[in-house]
Amino acid sequence: MPGTQKTGLIAALIGAGLLGFAAIFVKWSVGVSPLAVGFYCMLFALPFVFWLALREGPPRASESGGMLWAILGGVCFTADLWLWHVALHWTTAANATLLVGIAPLWVALTTVLFLGFRLGRWGWLGLILALSGAAFLGLAAGARLGGGRGEFLGFLASFGYAGYMVSLSKARAKLSAPRALLVVVATATLAFGLLALAQGAAFRGFPPQAWLALLGLGTVVQVGAWWLISWGFGHVPASMGSLALLFQQAATVLLGWLLLKEAPGPAQGAGILLILGGIALAAANPPVPRGSIRR
Repeated sequence: MPGTQKTGLIAALIGAGLLGFAAIFVKWSVGVSPLAVGFYCMLFALPFVFWLALREGPPRASESGGMLWAILGGVCFTADLWLWHVALHWTTAANATLLVGIAPLWVALTTVLFLGFRLGRWGWLGLILALSGAAFLGLAAGARLGGGRGEFLGFLASFGYAGYMVSLSKARAKLSAPRALLVVVATATLAFGLLALAQGAAFRGFPPQAWLALLGLGTVVQVGAWWLISWGFGHVPASMGSLALLFQQAATVLLGWLLLKEAPGPAQGAGILLILGGIALAAANPPVPRGSIRR
C-alpha cells in the first residue's frame, strides 16, 4: 500500500474511533429529539468547519463539481440519520445499527460496477470478515431478523450512508477536506432544521448535561472525527474508507465499557477482532483501477 493510502487509512480509522463517542453523547443528551440532536450537532460544528475552510482561501471555479458532490453528501448524510432515527421507533437499536452497517457492501459494489475499480478475492474476503464482525456486534446487542417496518427503514438508511461515503470520496477529488466538510455540514444543518420544524421538534428547554452532550457531538464527532475521515477519504478508495468506518462499532463497544461500564461479552470481543482483521486484510489488498496489473 502506498504511503499516502496508509496515512489516509490511519486518519479514517482514528476518525471512526472518535465516531464511537457519538452513541455516548446521544445517551447523555436526554430529552432531545433525534432531529434536534442532528440539527444542533451540525449547528455547533458549523463555526469550526467554517474557520477551517476559511484558511483554505476563496473557492476556485474548478471546485464547482466537488461542491455538488459535497451537497449531495450532506443530503445523503441527513437521509441516513433521519431514516435511522425513525427506524428506532419501529425496531431495536441493535437491528437498526446492524442494517445500516451493511453500507460498505453497497460502496464496494458501486466502486466495482460504476467507478471503474476491481477488487480481488482477498479484498472481498476482508470486506466479508469486517461485515461479519459488525454482525457479531449487532447480534450481541440483541439484533434479530424482524422483517418489519423498522428493519426496512434501517435497510434504506444503509443506502443513505453508502451514498454519503461515495459522495464524500468524489467531493474530495476536487475539494480540500475542510471545504468538503463545510459544504456537507451546512447542507445537513439546513436539512435537519427544516425536518425538525416540519415535525414540530423542540429546540430549547434542555438540561445542561444535554447541551454539553450536543456540544460534544458538534465538536468531537462532527468536527474532529469527520475532518479526519474527510481527509482520509481523499487518499483512499471509497470502498476502503467505508470499511474503515466499521471500526466505529468496535470503538462504541470499547468506549461504552470505559465510560458507561457496559462490559463487552465474548461475542462482542470476537466481533471486534473480525472487524480489525477484515480491515487489515482489505487494506493489504485495496481496489485497483480496472485493467491494471496487481503486483
